[in-house]
Amino acid sequence: MGDRFPKHEVGMIIGVATEGTAVERRVALVPLSVRELSRANLEVVVQRGAGSGAGYPDADYEGQGARLLSDAAEVASNADILVCVGPAGLRVEALHRGHIVIGLLDPLGSPATMQQLAASGVTSFALELLPRITRAQSMDALSSMATVAGYKAALLGAGELGKMFPMMITAAGTLAPAKVLVIGAGVAGLGAIATARRLGALVTGYDIRPDVREQVESLGAVFLELELDTGDAEDEGGYAQQMDEDFYRRQREMMAEAVAANDVVITTAAVPGKRAPVLITEDMVRGMAGGSVIVDLAAETGGNCELTRAGETLEAHGVTILGPVGVPATVAHHASQMYAKNVTTFVANLVKDGELALNLDDEIIKDTMVTHDGEVTNERVREALGAGTARAPTPAADMRAEPTTEGNGG
Repeated sequence: MGDRFPKHEVGMIIGVATEGTAVERRVALVPLSVRELSRANLEVVVQRGAGSGAGYPDADYEGQGARLLSDAAEVASNADILVCVGPAGLRVEALHRGHIVIGLLDPLGSPATMQQLAASGVTSFALELLPRITRAQSMDALSSMATVAGYKAALLGAGELGKMFPMMITAAGTLAPAKVLVIGAGVAGLGAIATARRLGALVTGYDIRPDVREQVESLGAVFLELELDTGDAEDEGGYAQQMDEDFYRRQREMMAEAVAANDVVITTAAVPGKRAPVLITEDMVRGMAGGSVIVDLAAETGGNCELTRAGETLEAHGVTILGPVGVPATVAHHASQMYAKNVTTFVANLVKDGELALNLDDEIIKDTMVTHDGEVTNERVREALGAGTARAPTPAADMRAEPTTEGNGG
């Protein structure tokens, strides 16, 4: 963010609390973010210990000018803007009219929570809903976290496989390289491909969007092409769309041979707000060689493998199936660093001279805003709730957080 922000009296206050679950080690802002936000005329308050799971001690936050507070309730009562990593970081009971919330809120997966935010009068922004435009790339938290997940998926597969990934020429003979198939060549898939290639595996990548062939091949992988009609695979915003069951049935039939030919299969196919498509059936697992591994990055939304169980590692027909959840949190330090940069850039676009600038002509602000002025404003979330068309949101004259009353926050 550089020095383009003038240093003057502090405007709004940004709060960071712990994420509220034992497995979530990421933090929404890192110490460097505090310095950058102070140049934007913002103060940062941080719950003690919020960054410790990601390797960012309290002293580092204080050293950059943050004010440390004892608990999440105190953070909420002091802050105008609350930033979190995921919905688990929301303490809805502590929020009230005037609060601004920014994070990966899972609005399409948890529309009822968005309704609660609306009822509290909170203005919320879900970073999952960022438009796919050049100006928003530096705010794209989904891509940042997918990069981390793809990297870690390749490591998980390599760690579970009873073979080494690279070809080895040794005094005991030559060891053939492992074969890896990555299904889904979005950001996570490309990250998995790149990491598996760095480890020395022979990698094949597949995606229903044929235009990603060049990206797959640029990483040194082979692109698997299936003869399928993929014209409706992507929506206008650049996100994957759910296809009909007949499409997935034909896709599975064509993919069975490729799945059987590989030692590790990494699946990354997900559709926002929908159950993940089943791409690998039990019959396909049965056709894989004993000792093979499946790493299912879609486990949290049902899994791309029919046998996947979220949060578990199991064995079926001699194949090990991993259903990892919260993968970016296992690389918490760098995941937090990347996420914090996304959040900081988003805040810089939302706040000018220390005050909220709710410019609804800006598609970044308009598309990511989920609740405002007591309503769920995002049409996709309203559709998930079965609600009608929202009235056009209007910026409030003063979006400062109102004082809380002790207990329920207002």
